[in-house]
Amino acid sequence: MIHMITHIPSWFYQQHGADYTLPHPGEGFGGWKKADAPFDLDRCAVVLMHAWELQSYEDIPGHWRCVDYIPRAEAICKDLLPPFLSAVRESGMKLFHVGTDGMDITHYPGYKAVRALDGIDPIPVPSIARGEAVNALSALKSKVYHPGEENIPDIEKGRKMGFDFNKYVRPEGDEAVATNSEQLFALCKAYNIDHLIYTGFAINFCLTISPGGWVDMSRRGITCSAVKELVSAVENKESCRYERHKEYGLWMLTICSGVILEKDDFLHAIKTRASAHKTHA
Repeated sequence: MIHMITHIPSWFYQQHGADYTLPHPGEGFGGWKKADAPFDLDRCAVVLMHAWELQSYEDIPGHWRCVDYIPRAEAICKDLLPPFLSAVRESGMKLFHVGTDGMDITHYPGYKAVRALDGIDPIPVPSIARGEAVNALSALKSKVYHPGEENIPDIEKGRKMGFDFNKYVRPEGDEAVATNSEQLFALCKAYNIDHLIYTGFAINFCLTISPGGWVDMSRRGITCSAVKELVSAVENKESCRYERHKEYGLWMLTICSGVILEKDDFLHAIKTRASAHKTHA
């Protein structure tokens, strides 16, 4: 089957041109550049990952005190993602939701369907017995530095209360729901997907290192991109004012795998594609 190639304006990072006449040679890099990137939209899927319905600040203030991006994520889920997801659904593109074990998702038809695929169980990773010093170090970090002794009860309370996908962006119909890298890869094989376009939280943390994140999927040969406005990041005291860690996460993704898309550029492309398909139908 011959697939149509769609070119979409996308952000790349020109990581070359170091200038050794400068005190900091990396300042000679070309930096962010926008150019048309080729997409076979029939082999692409949009991923919405870790879009949680979290308890309120009043219910679990300790969790909010150590996760500063919750308000940013909530705004994206409420204001930006619903019309975006509607356009994706209208276009006929595949939409995959990625959650995690422990979520109340067994009732979703798309999760039951994924469970019926082959090769969906995680392969156990060998581990080593930890010594006294490492255990003491871990306890010290948890108590004093992150998440902090005073916040742990609220974090545990939130887990016991349970959580689902955010009410604004829950899976519809039989949309696929995966909870790990093996399940997401099984979906890619089942639908002949070779390019995943990520949205969700957080671009420099869960979307990178959690099961189903872009690192695991790129190791399986999948190209991974992201939509800039539809992700946020875990920030620290030094970065939060300007969301510098979000920019770092986007930079790392495009250096290692795909491209960074702007929401409106992507929506224009898939709406044009949907119109073309209707015309030829």
